[in-house]
Amino acid sequence: MSTGHRQRLNRRFWQTWRRYRFRLFQRHRHNRLVLEWVAARPFLILPEVFNPTLFFTSDFMVRSLNEQLIPPGSRVLDLGTGSGVGAVFAAQLAARQVVAVDINPTAVRCARINVMLNELENCVEVRQGDLFTAVPGEKFDVILFNPPYFQGEPQDMLDRAFHATGVIERFAAESAGHLNPGGSVLLVSSSLTAVDAILHLFQAQGFTPQMVAQQNLRGETLWLHRLENLQNR
Repeated sequence: MSTGHRQRLNRRFWQTWRRYRFRLFQRHRHNRLVLEWVAARPFLILPEVFNPTLFFTSDFMVRSLNEQLIPPGSRVLDLGTGSGVGAVFAAQLAARQVVAVDINPTAVRCARINVMLNELENCVEVRQGDLFTAVPGEKFDVILFNPPYFQGEPQDMLDRAFHATGVIERFAAESAGHLNPGGSVLLVSSSLTAVDAILHLFQAQGFTPQMVAQQNLRGETLWLHRLENLQNR
């Protein structure tokens, strides 16, 4: 058995294990109003909005952010914001305008609640839209994205946090057009996905990836990549 085949089988096993763990033990927490804490900050999670505490990626993402990745004064875009967790923590560093976007109208309401709960309504704006459709013609210093990991059509709005078709391809193709000179993309990825293929999409668009944070979990490794487009300097 080739190394690539073993890696695909291992990835498929852990994908299935995560899916059934969610369905059997965690999904009920998506059907009720809950108050969660992420890195010591409160987040009210509405039913049918992705709960950032049930998986590891949100906590990994926000704990990895720092002033080198989001310099003070940056204008930040948080795509697929969900409960608003990325936008809230980005605003702590940027101290300037942060735009948070989600396609799920319930997630938009949820993110707006959490922006107010964390007293950041003066610098965070939440919009509804599909990727960059909510920010036509706008440019940013940092674009933050924790994408859906699994290929396939989502079954409902909540499932859009897990499954998507063509989202990462569209994001890679359109990101450069929404970056200020010297700007960068911060992309969360997992060993449960085809990371090399995803990074290749960005390299084909002129981006240079740099791994800036890593966390090893049981059956999974998480990475935060900083992607710069050298043609955009």
